[in-house]
Amino acid sequence: MANVTLVTEFLLVGFSDVCKLQTVYGMLFLVIYLAALMSNLLIITLITLDLQLQTPMYFFLKNLSLLDIFLVSVPIPKYIVNSLTHNNSISILGCAFQLLLMTSFSAGEIFVLTAMSYVRYVAICCPLQYEVIMNREACAFMASVSWAVGGLFGTVYTAGTFSMPFCGSSVIPQFFCDIPSLLRISCSETLIIIYTSIGVGTCLGMSCFICIVISYIYIFSTVMKIPTTKGQSKAFSTCLPHLIVFTVFVITAYFVYLKPPSNTPSVIDRLLSVIYTVIPPVLNPVIYSLRNNDMKRALMRFLKKTDGQEALFI
Repeated sequence: MANVTLVTEFLLVGFSDVCKLQTVYGMLFLVIYLAALMSNLLIITLITLDLQLQTPMYFFLKNLSLLDIFLVSVPIPKYIVNSLTHNNSISILGCAFQLLLMTSFSAGEIFVLTAMSYVRYVAICCPLQYEVIMNREACAFMASVSWAVGGLFGTVYTAGTFSMPFCGSSVIPQFFCDIPSLLRISCSETLIIIYTSIGVGTCLGMSCFICIVISYIYIFSTVMKIPTTKGQSKAFSTCLPHLIVFTVFVITAYFVYLKPPSNTPSVIDRLLSVIYTVIPPVLNPVIYSLRNNDMKRALMRFLKKTDGQEALFI
């Protein structure tokens, strides 16, 4: 049996080997991260404090914003620190935690987006039964299942990946720990557990995709029956952004996780990983809030209330 060197830590590859460019990329990601963090925190704050936003759709939107914050906070801060300190190392334990949290929050986000499509279906296709079907208990149950199944999937995925030894090169050609890179440096000849996990994840993702497609088939067929063009455009303007976000998220996630391992990963792979990890947390507040009149009015009420409280202390 040939001698092998077991890997004790990994080296994450960024977007450049030049120190100055690493600093530039680090500062750019810092700005993007702060924008995603502040916008999603604002959504959570408004939905929590404003009584007029205590509806099922905004309940799930708050869960989506919370998942976005967690998802973007797993790989980006580490990459920022690595870029600014020019130190790309990450421990095996740190890599395992990255993989666990990334897969858990990603799976949870897919389930929450699926639940949001069902809420839209009930609101548009069964408006008279909306309050009965989407009661508080049902919403809490759907959100709890989304978080729990995401966490369970992440745990199984991570346990299967790190149950195998790693040897040879310790370089991960990504800015975070991902499955294709870890499979490339695995010494194990049997990857049944990890491939089973990938298969289960694929089935779950496809099931969510099918549920969303069916929901939107019913939604669009109902919307087309609306007699006024204004009513149709309003319904489409609320549904299409959700469909776009889900499509971008799922397609890029599938490309990152299901693409066959390559010996020479390209910059395209890293850019797609950026789209998968960074773009949804940045786009969701823009799509669901800045274009939403209810959120705008809630923001104005919040600002007026804040100004009023500050005036009392002057």
